[in-house]
Amino acid sequence: MNTANVHIQHSTAWTNTKSGRIIMKKIEVIFRSEKLELLKEKLLDSGLQGVTIYQVHGCGTQHGWVALHRGNAVTMNTLPKVYLMTVVSDERVDQIVTLIKENVYTGEVGDGKIFISPVEECIRIRTNETGDAAL
Repeated sequence: MNTANVHIQHSTAWTNTKSGRIIMKKIEVIFRSEKLELLKEKLLDSGLQGVTIYQVHGCGTQHGWVALHRGNAVTMNTLPKVYLMTVVSDERVDQIVTLIKENVYTGEVGDGKIFISPVEECIRIRTNETGDAAL
């Protein structure tokens, strides 16, 4: 398929009045591995169309722990975490963030972080749908 000849119909949903571009939000979450199944179930039950999930290692305030390896103290400075990413309409951001916080919270150091950033466009490769239709 020659992509130079493909006409992409842009959605008018979520238009940013300053730039005229479509704005959605990307929500990225880093959280405890043991909370994955519960959060995934709740997000899909809420009608969320899709998520991308990675098993990752990292450190924040915790800075890992000291372990003994063959009798020597070894600092393990990364911990297993889950990275989850999704893109939603601006109207759903508060609902999704609240759902995430309610389902990954333990009150302990290491509960994780949520990052929210703008997304100007989304294109479904198979159909060339854009914006909300592509989510």
